[in-house]
Formats: sequence, C-alpha cells, structure tokens
Amino acid sequence: MRVRTTLVAATAVLLSAALASPAAAEAEGHGHAATRKAVEAAVRAGVPGVTATAKDAHGTWSTTAGVGDLRTGTPRSTADRYRVGSITKTFVATVLLQLEAEGRLSLDDTVDKWLPGVVRGHGHDGRHITVRQLLNHTSGIYNYTEDEDFGRAYFTEKGFSRHRYDTLAPRELVAVAMRHKPDFAPGTSWNYSNTNYVLAGMVIQKVTGHSYATEITRRVIHPLHLRATSLPGTKVTVPHPSSRAYSKFTDPSGPAYDVTALNPSLASAAGEMISNSADLDRFYGALLGGKILPPHQLKEMKTTVGIKGSPSPGRYGLGLMETPLSCGVQVWGHDGGIHGSTSTAITTQDGRHSLALNFNGDWAGEGRAVAEAEFC
Repeated sequence: MRVRTTLVAATAVLLSAALASPAAAEAEGHGHAATRKAVEAAVRAGVPGVTATAKDAHGTWSTTAGVGDLRTGTPRSTADRYRVGSITKTFVATVLLQLEAEGRLSLDDTVDKWLPGVVRGHGHDGRHITVRQLLNHTSGIYNYTEDEDFGRAYFTEKGFSRHRYDTLAPRELVAVAMRHKPDFAPGTSWNYSNTNYVLAGMVIQKVTGHSYATEITRRVIHPLHLRATSLPGTKVTVPHPSSRAYSKFTDPSGPAYDVTALNPSLASAAGEMISNSADLDRFYGALLGGKILPPHQLKEMKTTVGIKGSPSPGRYGLGLMETPLSCGVQVWGHDGGIHGSTSTAITTQDGRHSLALNFNGDWAGEGRAVAEAEFC
C-alpha cells in the first residue's frame, strides 16, 4: 500500500492532458515524446495529474497531464510546487557533508557524540552508530513510520482527519522508534528508516546551533536560487502555484481524499520539503556536477551499499540512490512520498541530464516508466 510507505519511497526509482507549448513540442523532437507518452500513461493508470520537467543539452522541457484539482478539473501546471517527501534527505545529507568538509564533524562520529542519550532503548545504542550509518541506512534504527500506532494516527483516513494538524517534535518521532528493537546490529545490513534522517537533522542543529531548515536554506537553497523550494516547518499549506494532493489511504479502490493541507512536522528532516520540478533538476544537476560539494565529499556521497529486499536494482549512498536503467544509463537521485504526493528527481552521472516529476496521488502510476522513457 503506497500511503503506508509514505516518506519511504527509496527502494525503487519512481520513476485530460494539457497541450504542449510550441517550445515543448520542439523539444520533443530531441527525445521527449516518449516521456510525454509515459506521463499520459500514468494518468490513464489512475494518477490524478502529473507534472514533469527535464533539462539536458538542448534546454529545458516541461509537460503536464491530468488534473490538479478533481473538483474543478483545473489542469496541473509545469510550475507546480509540491511536497517532495524523502527527496529532502539528499539536502540533509548535503549539509552534513559540507560540515565534514569544513572539519566541523566526521561522518564516523558516533550519534551519541552529538546527541548523547537520545538513541537508547530496546537495544538501540547511539554509542555504536555513526553519522555515516544514519545517512546510508545501515544503522539498524527502527523506522518510526512503521509503528502501528503511528500508522493508525497518520496513515489511515480516520486517523489523518483527526491528527493532520498535529505538531510533532523530532525527539517525539525518535521516541516512537525507541519503543521497538533495532532491525539489526549497526553496519551489518540495510533497511530504510526515516528515523535516521530525523536524527541527522538533529545532528545538524547540534553542530551548527541552527535548525537543519536554516542550514539547508543558507547553504543550498539561496546559493542555487531555488525560489520554489522551502522547508515549511509546521505550516500546513503549499505555496501557489500548486495543485491539490489526494490519497486513498488503506483502500486503493476507495474514494480519493484531499490531503493537501497537513502539518509536515510528522516528516521532519526525513521529508518535509516543498519544491518544484525545475528547482529539483537544478539541485541534482549541480550536486552531481560537482558544484555543491568538494570532490572528496561527493565521492563519499556516491559510495553506495546494497539495498536489501529491493524489487529493482539499485544502491544507496549518503542520501543519494544509484539506479541502473534498462539501456545501461546510470541515474542518481532520490524519490519521495508523503500523503497525496509521489515524486522522483534523478540525473546522470555528470549532472547534465535531469528529470523531476510529481504525481498528485499516492496509489497509482509507474514513475520508473517515465524515467526509462526520458533516459533510454
């Protein structure tokens, strides 16, 4: 069930239609026609609407399909801002790698060095877990979004309607995880855990004296002029231009509920960010193009481990996933899910060809097909 794994979306690349503009139609001659067909196929599969933007040597191309509002039939916009979920993780990891480059921390520092006593309980012990293991999901820390009580409160229609505006502190999210046993001993396996990145955000605050949101804004958003990108904190709305977001919660055959308004503190540093496709293309292109991190830190970010239990090939680095496509192209990026929003942002090894897309529903569609169409 897709909504139950909201904020996760990392074990596989997710990868009435609006007419293409003349510029977009011209760009399709350079290979985007297949991408547009894949976007339209996602809508036929049940996604309310899709927005996607690709950037390559020929320029920038954007397309939409379907609707942004099921009530009014308003189409999606190529400029739509949307909740990007776990794509937030790449930004968090980038800040920590910058701090390493500045000599302010080591990725091999223990979590307990920066957050003494926070990771304790039922076998969890932050004295034996490193910052690096948080970032590549080899810490073994339990994923708080898998907690049954948390799931009932936030990932069911009844619970969400009651709790959608709750404010949750990072320590509360970590405390949920600490009520469970670790998944495995640190460094012995791999399992995707949103708790890892809640803790990573807390480490940023401890090291810098500023919130992870402040550091991401200062270090990444402003220098790259990502004007559609923000970390809303507890703000429940999505800035315009934007579309509505829809979820079917536990019943993919049931009605679609409007879940646009929510307090994203339930995601914290694991997935609270808002952006748009053009900004995500710019970010991942700059990151893989070596414009954000020094060479050593970028190499560390791209040092990957195997993804246990993934239905498709891929490896996970530090907040960054490497995925081989069927034609042999390797793409790097991340995907993300949060209530009513499913997103992918990927780029080539050199950062010169990027794609970002969003589905404004969390129960249907095959994003990998869009990636295959664009890059293959």
